[in-house]
Amino acid sequence: MLIGIITGSGTYALPGFEGAQSRDVDTAFGSVAVTSGEFAGADVLHVSRHLPGHPRLSNHVTHQANISALRDSGVDAILAVTVCGAVDPGVPLGSLIAFDDLHFLGNRLPDGSLCTLQTEPGVPGRSHWVYGKPFSEQLRNALRGGAADAGFACRADGCYGHVDGPRFNTAAEIRTLAQAGVTAVSQTGGPETVLAGEAGIPYALLGYATDYANGVQEEDTAIEELMRLIEASKTVLASTLTAAVARLGDEPIDQVGSHIVMG
Repeated sequence: MLIGIITGSGTYALPGFEGAQSRDVDTAFGSVAVTSGEFAGADVLHVSRHLPGHPRLSNHVTHQANISALRDSGVDAILAVTVCGAVDPGVPLGSLIAFDDLHFLGNRLPDGSLCTLQTEPGVPGRSHWVYGKPFSEQLRNALRGGAADAGFACRADGCYGHVDGPRFNTAAEIRTLAQAGVTAVSQTGGPETVLAGEAGIPYALLGYATDYANGVQEEDTAIEELMRLIEASKTVLASTLTAAVARLGDEPIDQVGSHIVMG
């Protein structure tokens, strides 16, 4: 099985990535740097959302190209990680969340266009993605088990809230998301989830809480603490991904939902 891994802020490379080789994969949405190698005994393709040195803020991430590059390279599943801001005050900072639902009402890419791979009318195979829950249960189980194997606390479920960056949210905006049941927010996971679903690639998203979103606590999380936790996330996420990939083995991963093909 070929596994795709997408990492975000703080994690720009996979430690222990044997035989790692980077190449540019051209897609209809642009070129993507994809690194291939062996990770935790499996064949893995890695994409860094922001690239080393973080030249791309969240509004610069090329989601359509990233998912297209992994699809065209033949991945069977995608494990993704993100640092995030806790909306639920019961989420301890420095802990993990295996998201099982999505709040992404805008369904827009950073440039404001609709979040879809199906940009041209009349293309054969055009379809609607229909699903109950947006994340792969098999991959979620692997991430949860991987966290346990690595010795880290992981919430078994939670709603991921996608917010547009690069700014952070106001307290009023966070209160609205809390009323909708959002557990934690970040600025990249919504488009990835939708595009992976459209591409027919099972996908799961693991969050690492680095701060409390605006208004969740009486006092804001100090920037120094936020940056400390982003740095700490490298080890936690790498160890969890290593254990999760080892759990997957060669068992086929079911697609999430189905597609109503229109032509």
